[in-house]
Amino acid sequence: MVARLLRRNRWLLARRAVQGLVLASFVTTPWWDVPPARGTLAASQWFGSVPLTDPMVALQTWLAGTPPATTALVGAALVVAFYALVAGRLFCAWVCPVNLVTDAAEALRRVLGLPHGAVLRADRRLRYVVLALTLAGSAATGTVLWETVNPIGWTMRGLVFGLWGGALVAIGAVFLFDLSVLRHGWCGHVCPVGAFYALLGRFGRLEVDAVRASACTRCGDCFAICPEVQVIAPVLRPGAQVTAIVDSDCLRCGRCLDVCDEDVFAFRLTARVFPSSD
Repeated sequence: MVARLLRRNRWLLARRAVQGLVLASFVTTPWWDVPPARGTLAASQWFGSVPLTDPMVALQTWLAGTPPATTALVGAALVVAFYALVAGRLFCAWVCPVNLVTDAAEALRRVLGLPHGAVLRADRRLRYVVLALTLAGSAATGTVLWETVNPIGWTMRGLVFGLWGGALVAIGAVFLFDLSVLRHGWCGHVCPVGAFYALLGRFGRLEVDAVRASACTRCGDCFAICPEVQVIAPVLRPGAQVTAIVDSDCLRCGRCLDVCDEDVFAFRLTARVFPSSD
């Protein structure tokens, strides 16, 4: 029983370990002579020398009329290179602290047996509209517009600097939205950060591949657990010509791997540069 439970949550546990290590690197700064990380996910310095900058923050800063400092540009370039090469929305599943909040809302939804969202049914492309408006708004107002409301930023400021007032409001709003308005509502329909990283990692090399598609029993477990369910259907259709999930909205969270008893899915690194046209 325990072994089965661990197996069906192995990638979830791996994600939580990575998220915990990332957050601990910032929170435990006062304990180290040379801390693992200083700053927040928006802009940080790792091991006293390696700068990392959220490229969306850097882009908003530039659009606002304040060119980022050289160190910030280097940090943004490093982050862009990593997520463009691997997979953009890896950030959403494996790093973003708000993912913990939305997953908690989803877990409570399941316990309470709530419907997917009768109050609002939004198009998933809405997040790309929010992204465009955010960038245009930064240019128009001369401010890093999204960071004034970004739940990721507020969560990090709460954890690192103790500014819990704004953090709790942001976290609570996201939790209640996902719980009572729309399943996977924030990350799947609204958040422009996820949209930005999806575009950034459009040609990333890490893929979820239906390597044993013929073993699929159509039980529906993967569809029930996936936060971006639309990415799975193309590879499980009868007669599908491709097995790799190439949709950039895939989080590479590994939940479909966890729950599939037939081991239909696996992580694969691809050598190709551009997604298949199929």
